[in-house]
Amino acid sequence: MSAFNAVFLDVTSLNQNDLDLKPLRNVFSKLDCYEHTSSAEIIPRLQGAQVAIVNKVMLSADVLKACPDLKLILVAATGLNNVDLQAAEEAGVTVCNCQGYGTATVAQHTLMLLLAMATRLPDYQSAVREGRWGTSTHFCFLDFPIVELDGKTLGVLGSGEIGSAVARLGEALGMRVIAANLPGRPPKAGRVSLDELLQQADAITLHCPLNENTRHLIGEAELAKMKPHAFIVNTARGGLIDEQALAAALRRGHLGGAATDVLVQEPPVDGNVLLAQDIPRLIVTPHTAWGSQEARQRIVSQVAENAAAFRSGKPVRQVV
Repeated sequence: MSAFNAVFLDVTSLNQNDLDLKPLRNVFSKLDCYEHTSSAEIIPRLQGAQVAIVNKVMLSADVLKACPDLKLILVAATGLNNVDLQAAEEAGVTVCNCQGYGTATVAQHTLMLLLAMATRLPDYQSAVREGRWGTSTHFCFLDFPIVELDGKTLGVLGSGEIGSAVARLGEALGMRVIAANLPGRPPKAGRVSLDELLQQADAITLHCPLNENTRHLIGEAELAKMKPHAFIVNTARGGLIDEQALAAALRRGHLGGAATDVLVQEPPVDGNVLLAQDIPRLIVTPHTAWGSQEARQRIVSQVAENAAAFRSGKPVRQVV
C-alpha cells in the first residue's frame, strides 16, 4: 500500500492539547485531524483516505459503502458500538481497537467514587461551603454517617482487567471481594450467582460490557435484593443499570449511595432521570473515569502501533 492517509474525525474527544501526536503523524503518509465531525461531514472527510480514526463518531454501513478507499478503522477506545462491524467485515475493512490503556485510571476513579460515598464527601463538602461547620457546637460536624469499608464485602460484576484491578484495591482496604458469573457466559469456578452477590455485597462495582445479556443487568428486582444502605458504582457502560429503577431506589432511601460515570445517552442533551436535583446520595461524573493524560497518551501509542502493524501485514488488537 503506497498511500497511507488517515483522517481522525473527533480528535478533541481524546486530545485536550496535552498529548504528543507525533507517533500518529510518523506512521501515516498524511494525517488530517478534525476537532469533531457531524454525521453529514463523515463521508466527505473520509474520501480518499485509507484509514479512519474515531473515538465515538458513528461509522455505519452507508459510510463504509461510500468510502471505497477505506482499508482500516482505528478505534481510539475499547468500545466498538459506533462501528458497524458486520459491514466492515463484508467490505474487507480491518477494525482495530485499544485495550488496557485505562486500567489504572478507571480503577482509581471507581475507588474514588466508592470512598466518596462511604465518607459522604459530597455532603460534607456542601455543608462546609454552606457554613454549617461554623455553627457547630463541637469541634467536628458529624451529621452524615460514615461507613468504614474495612471488613465489608465488595461485589465485582465483570472480572476482566479493570474489574480485577478494582478487586485488588478493595482488598487493600481490607474488603472481602466476591465476583459473580455474568448472564450469557459459562460459569467459572469460584464465582457466585448474581443473586448471591446482590444479597452479600455491601458495595457493588460494574465492569462488564453492554450487550443483549447485560442490558439492565441491575434493574428494579436486583436493586430490591441488595442490602439496605449498600453502595453501587458503574464506570462501565450506561444501560447496565436501569436508570429509572435506580432513581426510584435512591429516592425511597433503599441504597446507601450510587455513583455512575456513564449514562445511556451521552452527552445527556435531552436530560436524564439521574440528573434530577432531588435524588439523594447520588454522584454523577461526566464519563471521565478513563480520561487521565497518561491513559489518553497510551491510546495514541496504541493507535499508532495498530496502524504500523496493519501496514506491515501483521495487525494487532484486531477485532474484524
